[in-house]
Amino acid sequence: MSDEDTPQDGIEEGKRLIRQGGSGGLSLAERVSERFRRLAWRTPLHAFRLRGRHPLKLVAVPEDPFIGDPRRGNALLEGRVMFRGESVAFDDLDFAKPNWSPAFGDYVHGFAWLRDLATVAPRAIGVPVAEALMRAWLAIHAEKIGEPAWNAEMWGRRILHWTAHAPLILSSSDLIYRSLVLNTLARGARHLDRVADKAPAGLPRVAAWCGVIAAGLLIPGGDTRRQIGEDGLTRAIEQAVYEDGGVVARAPYVQLDIIMLLTMLRAVYDTRRLAPPAALSAALGRMVPALQGVCHADHGLSSWQGGGPVRSERIDEVVAATGVRARPLRQARDWGYQRLAQGEAVVIMDAAPPPIARLAAGGCASTLAFEMSDGPERLVVNCGGARAAIAQIPHALADGLRTTAAHSTLVVGDSNSTAIHADGTFGRGVAEVEQARQESAGGSRIEASHDGYVRRFGFLHRRQLLLAADGRELRGDDMLLPAGRRRKNAANTFAIRFHLGPGVEAAPTADGMAALLRLPSGKLWQFRCRGGGLTIEESLWIDPDGRPVSTQQLVVLGEATAGGESIAWALKRAT
Repeated sequence: MSDEDTPQDGIEEGKRLIRQGGSGGLSLAERVSERFRRLAWRTPLHAFRLRGRHPLKLVAVPEDPFIGDPRRGNALLEGRVMFRGESVAFDDLDFAKPNWSPAFGDYVHGFAWLRDLATVAPRAIGVPVAEALMRAWLAIHAEKIGEPAWNAEMWGRRILHWTAHAPLILSSSDLIYRSLVLNTLARGARHLDRVADKAPAGLPRVAAWCGVIAAGLLIPGGDTRRQIGEDGLTRAIEQAVYEDGGVVARAPYVQLDIIMLLTMLRAVYDTRRLAPPAALSAALGRMVPALQGVCHADHGLSSWQGGGPVRSERIDEVVAATGVRARPLRQARDWGYQRLAQGEAVVIMDAAPPPIARLAAGGCASTLAFEMSDGPERLVVNCGGARAAIAQIPHALADGLRTTAAHSTLVVGDSNSTAIHADGTFGRGVAEVEQARQESAGGSRIEASHDGYVRRFGFLHRRQLLLAADGRELRGDDMLLPAGRRRKNAANTFAIRFHLGPGVEAAPTADGMAALLRLPSGKLWQFRCRGGGLTIEESLWIDPDGRPVSTQQLVVLGEATAGGESIAWALKRAT
């Protein structure tokens, strides 16, 4: 897609209601139904349905369009599986009694490690390693059908990785082993035929249907399966992706994952010299600009809805593999992110309610938070990483990363703008967000408000951001406006938090109303506020490897009376 073909941002002046927010997880009826479906997998009838001829070989072997992680690949060569801080030696991998985190299990069961191994090892060296892990997995899960190994998402990912890296797992001279691999692949495809459309909506269902189509294209006699799979994938994309290209989960890491899955599937079509379905190509054409819209000036991914930052090199690799050439989307009205870009500065704002809990595990109460970068350096960030952090981070801290206080926005009464229940679902809070955006010669301006504090405190939070045309100044106003039923208490404390990027050093001025911020490159920015007291506190940021990095935060403290309050602040480049 050329720049001329890029969809217009469709920036509209004037207020627009974003949407109603959702909160709940699966209903009781849905949980019971899902439980019965999984129990049915263990019945003789389901086992009978998985029988059939197994292929003697694959029709073709597609290329994996992505590069793996060399560190994880080298760990495999040393006899260890390593993922997000966990490391398990091959001899200690017990698939019958796993003692690892769910994220580590997904990495192992989805066979994404084959990509990491292929990145660092030629076939002659990689085959024995891949075969050893493959035999261990088959010994437990080839015949035993159950969670998590046989859930639809895992089989979808597994089929894509098994076929793309078939030379690593099918080069053995042991014909019995080769036959077992191919038979298990065929049984997994038949299982997916029946369960793909029952996978949770969003990423899991898209992954499942990608696996169905890949099996239809690469296992002999799969024309009917391919057609059914294409219809299913079209429905899954319609349910998972908004018209503006953002995912309904509102999580950029989910956005990135779906783009990679669809790109892997397109590589299967390329191998067969077939055109992919229109829905696949159209989805990539919409999703890539939306993904770029939540990336900073260096192309690195910002931290939202449980995801951590992703390095620019990875984003550039993924975008290049898609073949989509487009400018970053500045206004995603359905997805809910706003992008202000002037000069070397980029500001990204969350202007929507949190996602529905069932669509985004680890979603955050981050409405009206923002991140800001100056060229390749991040100036203001969110803590991020509730879903991407290493396993060693305590659960309490991971839960804390989902809170409003872990984001660069205003907090009233030390409460989340949307309540987060102990089971991870959202309670009452932000239901509606209104916004107005204007572009002019003076810069980019956005004004947005949410009702998350109306019910509890009687205040509407309105935030206005104005990024100057040269990108050297960001002016902000945070207002608490009386709304709803008047509260009896005379005043409520509030805090406006500005979590600073890694390596940014903050020093207060003598009057206590400003701070000088020194970026790692030596650039200087000045922060100044009016209407509250400024303090500098400790903070943390989850880095691209999922590790916590000690940082600082600016905190503007104050009290709002029943009549409301207004805090003006500014970030201005000093050098």
